[in-house]
Amino acid sequence: MRRAGMLVTSMLCALAVACGGGGGDSESGTAAPSRVFLSVGTAPPGGAFFVVGSALAEVINEFGDDFGWSTTAEATSGSQENIRRLDSGELDLAMSNAAITYFAVRGGEGWAKAYPMRTVMTLAPNVALFIAPAGSGVETIEDLRGNRVGVGPAGAGFEYFVGPLLGAHGITYDDFTPLNATQAGAVDLIADGSAAAVFVGGAVPTASITQASASQDIHFIPFDDAAKQQLTDEYVFFRSATIPADTYRGQTEPYEGLDVGSMHLITSAAVDEELVYNITKTLYEQRASVVEKHAAGRAINPNNVVRDTGTEFHPGAIRFYQEIGIWP
Repeated sequence: MRRAGMLVTSMLCALAVACGGGGGDSESGTAAPSRVFLSVGTAPPGGAFFVVGSALAEVINEFGDDFGWSTTAEATSGSQENIRRLDSGELDLAMSNAAITYFAVRGGEGWAKAYPMRTVMTLAPNVALFIAPAGSGVETIEDLRGNRVGVGPAGAGFEYFVGPLLGAHGITYDDFTPLNATQAGAVDLIADGSAAAVFVGGAVPTASITQASASQDIHFIPFDDAAKQQLTDEYVFFRSATIPADTYRGQTEPYEGLDVGSMHLITSAAVDEELVYNITKTLYEQRASVVEKHAAGRAINPNNVVRDTGTEFHPGAIRFYQEIGIWP
């Protein structure tokens, strides 16, 4: 019996060590936190979501030692996939376009149900527009009729903001031949003449527009003023946005465009409040580190981070914003 008791004790000690119970800080005697594996859904490489989402994941990792966080940024097809995978529990956090989340949480515009998404923080404006090679004959959105036009990656959900935008200008997808491509692919479409125009954008500056304007002269197709007003009146996620002059090669004047749905960091309503509180606190307090990795981190500021884009905020995020006095 004595030998059996010693064997049981040895087994329990070994189990404790294997599970981390015997580890910790040997000097302070405190146990190391259990590893918490987190996944952040982004989008395909070439757009802003991929690099900004990766920057957020890096900062969560860098400053999350006390919580045991091990965070991975995953390349996905974009907002629609991210929302479905958050709902199924395959992702913990994700980047999304506010316009797409707006319709998803309401179960409208083709979504099979209302998805219980919640905002963690509103991030940089998604300033997107149609561009065309200079001299192509496509000067206005009306000129898209009868042409081949790039309208974003398949499955990414661009139609949730491109559709209303076109509608405000009196045209639909049926008026041209829509082509699906990533942001990087869209540059190739207008470079080789496969498309007359493409819809691209994101946080300013956007890599795809920089690349397109570096290789050829680009025309920035303007939005009609009345159409812009209609969109901002009807949808909370649309708002006016200006691209400063000389942001891109050949762009000598400010471009009066639209934020067609800011990028925002979202999660499921079911995710633990304490976890979301700590992630929100970490990203907000370490926002300078986000900026070091991507300029879009400047959007993590008191005026923008709590901006309403039509999706409820998670209670964990609200609690932090209330604590620091910026919750409206």
